[in-house]
Amino acid sequence: MGQEIHHTRFTDRDFQAFRERLEEETRLCRDLEAAGRFDDRHPVAGFEIEAWLVDAHRQPAPVNEAFLRAFDNPLATPELARFNVELNTEAHGLSGRTLSNLHREMKETWTRARVAAGQAGAELLLTGILPTLRPEHLCLENMSNMKRYRALNEQVLRSREGRALKLDIVGREHLHHEHRDVMLEAATTSFQIHLQTPISVAHKVYNASILASAPVVALSGNSPYLFGRDLWDETRIPVFEQSVEVGGYHGAARGPLRRVSFGSGFARESILECFQENLEHFPPLLPIRFDDPPERFSHLRLHNGTIWRWNRPLIGFDDHGRPHVRIEHRVVPAGPTLADSIATAAFYYGLVEELVKIPGGPDGLMDFPRAKDNFYEAARLGLDAQVEWPAGERRAVRDLVLDTLLPAAGAGLLRLGLDETDVSHYLGIIEARVRLARTGAAWARRFMAAHDRDERALVDAYLSHQLTDRPVHEWPVEDASC
Repeated sequence: MGQEIHHTRFTDRDFQAFRERLEEETRLCRDLEAAGRFDDRHPVAGFEIEAWLVDAHRQPAPVNEAFLRAFDNPLATPELARFNVELNTEAHGLSGRTLSNLHREMKETWTRARVAAGQAGAELLLTGILPTLRPEHLCLENMSNMKRYRALNEQVLRSREGRALKLDIVGREHLHHEHRDVMLEAATTSFQIHLQTPISVAHKVYNASILASAPVVALSGNSPYLFGRDLWDETRIPVFEQSVEVGGYHGAARGPLRRVSFGSGFARESILECFQENLEHFPPLLPIRFDDPPERFSHLRLHNGTIWRWNRPLIGFDDHGRPHVRIEHRVVPAGPTLADSIATAAFYYGLVEELVKIPGGPDGLMDFPRAKDNFYEAARLGLDAQVEWPAGERRAVRDLVLDTLLPAAGAGLLRLGLDETDVSHYLGIIEARVRLARTGAAWARRFMAAHDRDERALVDAYLSHQLTDRPVHEWPVEDASC
């Protein structure tokens, strides 16, 4: 979905031709896997950081074009809304001082990006959902000026036969809202963790990521408020799932498979099962035809970009044109700080490495429905959630992380060859966050209770603390200027 398209109107022939190319590229993927043509290097790490642009009144600032001109960096791209941007990191092999090196690079990029935002008359903010956001901000006038977004909006509404998109979220409070376009998706921003892995074990890494989703979302929740309502600890999850609510094939145009979801099950023998599922169960939304050779997988990659599993396999290429597979772990919200983001990524990388190595594989710990139930319970309640881990044993997620998963993540990081000091530092942030029950969501609720639910003051506090890059468990609640 990162590429621009040239037109937004499609015929039946466009859809037929796209599907033919999609079938060809899906077969070719399997052939290249069988021939050992995929990159099989040591695991590689990378991130995507989505951020808000806010004005002096702490409202969304629809100025991403001016920001991107001022920033002038190929690692920055627009997002769906004019008040959101995406910043990417270079990929790094997971070894040595990778964690601290990535943290340093991200801080340097963030500093330059803040200057560019200032030149555009705005400030950059990391948070899963902007507390001051209101439905009127999510209008087509605030959609980024790219044809692919207009086409996506048209095709989603066509698939829904013009029916409005509906939010119905029951949390600490209840939100019901109807919207007439896909701009609801722009209510959420994330920190997307990428893990490139040899294709021979990619299905195990995918399954391990599915299991890890519950504890990761529990300890990283940072999106409690939407439209003034206090909802889930990670309200991004139901918002995104309901904002592009379009089904797949199941004997008709719509069915039980949804384009934004936790997925349909574990991968059994190959990660390419996900791409086969894409082909068989999801009609194309954007039937753009490319002149690229089939080996570039342009149609397969575009189609995959319109299916948003919370753990999504991706195909990319190295500098020599050799394809590789990576898992995009999408459950983590933006913020509260870069330090918190790196710490969460460290926990994820280490835990997945450890889960892949356990006897019987990660899917031997529990079945997929239990992993799915754990995820939604953790997204809703954060560190107060009770989860089943392993199957048949129900535990408080806080105790599970502290007693079992943090040591496992540490062992996994050391096995990967990460620097011991880095491992201790970043997992120490996770330990303190969990022991104090001080996620971004928990901190925001305490702040709002102390400040009469002043949303602008909350945004000011975010901006102030993000300047210091001190992890959220060190943030005071009483004074936003500390």
